[in-house]
Amino acid sequence: MNSDVLSDAFFESLGSSNVALEKANTLPPACYTDDAFYRFEQEALFNHEWLCVGREAQVAKPGDYFTTRIIGEPIIVARDRAGVIHAMSAVCQHRAMLVAEGAGNARSFVCPYHHWTYGLNGDLVGAPAMGRTCDFEKSSAGLPVFKVEIWFGFIFINFDRDAAPLAPRLAEVGKAIANYRLDEAETLTPFTGQFPWNWKVMFENNNDGYHASRLHQGPLHNFVPSERAVFPDSDPADAGFLRFNGTLHPDASFNPTQRAVLPIFPDLVAEDRGRMTFANVPPTLSLVMTSDLVIYLILRPDGAETMEQDTGFLVAPGASKDPAFEHRLEMIMTSSRKIIAQDMHVDELVQQGLRSRFATRGRYSWQEGAQSQFNRWLILRYLAAWQALKARGEQGA
Repeated sequence: MNSDVLSDAFFESLGSSNVALEKANTLPPACYTDDAFYRFEQEALFNHEWLCVGREAQVAKPGDYFTTRIIGEPIIVARDRAGVIHAMSAVCQHRAMLVAEGAGNARSFVCPYHHWTYGLNGDLVGAPAMGRTCDFEKSSAGLPVFKVEIWFGFIFINFDRDAAPLAPRLAEVGKAIANYRLDEAETLTPFTGQFPWNWKVMFENNNDGYHASRLHQGPLHNFVPSERAVFPDSDPADAGFLRFNGTLHPDASFNPTQRAVLPIFPDLVAEDRGRMTFANVPPTLSLVMTSDLVIYLILRPDGAETMEQDTGFLVAPGASKDPAFEHRLEMIMTSSRKIIAQDMHVDELVQQGLRSRFATRGRYSWQEGAQSQFNRWLILRYLAAWQALKARGEQGA
């Protein structure tokens, strides 16, 4: 990895972002722009952390599947005939053709190129005209499979077969959002967008309590003021962290009435209903939770300064049966789109600013506590990966 930023001096400099918020600096701009650092992040984060790829509802029936990609890796998620969810590479082990695209229902995955056929669990079950090939065994030519864990209805995968389970490392986050019972929520159809900025710019923006009363000032957002932001302590060794933001009244929602217009998640208590909850499982999942709607973001980087994102919505069980559901949902979507447009404009200009020779390592307001949590989560993994690379003699590769 040839880059000026991949050095002992650079990683030592991260220490000033790994201290108490009132003393901390932002991360170096190169963490958001440098191609070599992005490749380093693939090993430091994405090769070993649990990555959200979607919802169980996307593979509701046996044979259902969908495809996605993270850090350029094409992935299939499928439910087999016994009801078990599998995740595997979409790359045919013959000539690297992708064996599936999009989503649907299938009995198997047939490579369109030479018709190698794989089961819903990734096993190779058919390989035409391979009988004369020496030492060829179908049992050793299946699609590479990944670890899978389901958390509140979200499907996570891990490229690291030795990775520790996810749920125990999300105990505190799980407690905070348990009353939403997201595993029982209705999942609306997600949509995907492509964006010209680093994935951390998006993750930080979604957790930035400081800008809420400034960038989004006005009747569509002023019920959730920045000064009511709360940042619970978190252990960077855990898999996630939280941000709460108190609201001016219970059951606040992003629509012109400022109040919930969809059915409220039925098990929420007064504490839940008096705040917005932001639950984060980096590097891929961020949740924005109100009393009547949960927005989830699945971040999928594909370069140092580019990313894709799946944006989805969860509602209370049975909410969509209301004849007025689509009209009520549109009230929220119309307002949300205006707020999101402001965020997107900022994200794009922040990325441009990070490329400038004048970009510096700024200081934080107390209302940016989630950025400190995120930095500590990142830096713990950055430093461990850098030491591992040095031990293997790969830091200059």
